[in-house]
Order: sequence, then structure tokens, then C-alpha cells
Amino acid sequence: MPVIVTANPKGGAGKSTFTLVMAQTLTAMGASVTVIDADPNKPIADWRTGNSQADFEVISDVKEGTVIRQIVEAARQKQFVFVDLEGTASRLVSRAISHADLVVVPLQASGVDARQASRAIDLIHEEEEALRGHEIPFRIILTRTSPVIKTRIEREILAGLKQAELPLFANALNERQAYKAIFVRRLALQELDPTDVNGLPEALRNAEAVAEELISSFVETSDTEEISA
Repeated sequence: MPVIVTANPKGGAGKSTFTLVMAQTLTAMGASVTVIDADPNKPIADWRTGNSQADFEVISDVKEGTVIRQIVEAARQKQFVFVDLEGTASRLVSRAISHADLVVVPLQASGVDARQASRAIDLIHEEEEALRGHEIPFRIILTRTSPVIKTRIEREILAGLKQAELPLFANALNERQAYKAIFVRRLALQELDPTDVNGLPEALRNAEAVAEELISSFVETSDTEEISA
């Protein structure tokens, strides 16, 4: 089953938010999910201590020597495995990337984030070399963007990514109060009170659009492999 690793050496790029929102959304859609929280700050493990009834597993006792085994075991049991990595380059990060079916690189619309995201892509290519040319698919997703209008910086970054022919999600994970509320309330998006969280319906639609695009990326890969065979 697909192993999705989120990576960006810069902290605050939206790795944990993307991971938790996708885990909640795919679970609500009926998929079985495990999240491996390999971030030393344990944001998703902390979320799991709340009262959410979202039915997915969170593994937080992750070490450099155990992460591969934990990924492999989880992938045998669940339809989707997410690995939320720390905001730095490390051997644990490299090992997780080496076992990814897709590396998602969250990126805020800023020059600093864009430069740090390029480091994540370099790390992916280094792992490909170590694996003797085995391709590790990756895709960039813009996070914390305005759902209404693109800023000038965002347009410039998008233009640069397209010019470099880097794979990019068509949907961004927008800036939404609900995405912050899930960490504060320790609830799933689907459990939040719409009278208490502004823009919850829009956040749910945004999350579902990103999740559907994530699923379609694996369907496209499978179709391509079948055609090649």
C-alpha cells in the first residue's frame, strides 16, 4: 500500500498539517490509515491524546533503527501510511524517504521555503543514487495559501516551479482556521463544530480535493506501470 512521506528541511512548512488533514480525510472516506509521527515535537501524537474518534493509528516511538521496519509493517496492514518527518536532514529522514512511494514536499509561498524545499528534492535525488537509480516519486504542494487570491510572490514561485518542470499538486492546502483548530481541539475536521470554526465547509472541501488528487496520483502510477508491463 502507498507510503507517503512528508519532507522539507524547514520547520513550519506545513508537513504535520498536511499529514494530519490527509489522514483524517482519507479515514472519513473509508480508507485504513497509519501515521508514523517521526517529528521530535510529536505534534500528531499529541493530537492523538485528545478525544477524537477518527479511526486511524498513530505510531510515535520512532527511531533511526526502527523506522524502516515500522513503515514496512504498517504498509502490510493499512491502505495508506503517512510518515511525518522532522524539519531537518538526518539519517532517519533519509531512511524514510528511501521507502516512500511518494514524497510530498509542503511549501509555503515564500522565497525561504522555496530554497529549503529544493534541499528536500536534492535529498530525494541522493537517495535515488544510493538505491542505484530507483526512482522516488515526489510532488510539491503549496500550503497556507489564500483561498481567494494568489499573491505576487505565490505567482512567481508557481511560475518558477513550472519552468523547472517540477511535479506540483493542482490544489493547494489553503490557510484555514479549521486546520489550526484540529490541533487545538484535538479533533478531526469532521468533528469540529461549524458554528465554532469559521469556514469549516470550505476547509472540508479543500481537504477532500487534495485527498482525491493524492489518490489519483497512485491510480495514474498504477495505470502507467500496467501499460509498461
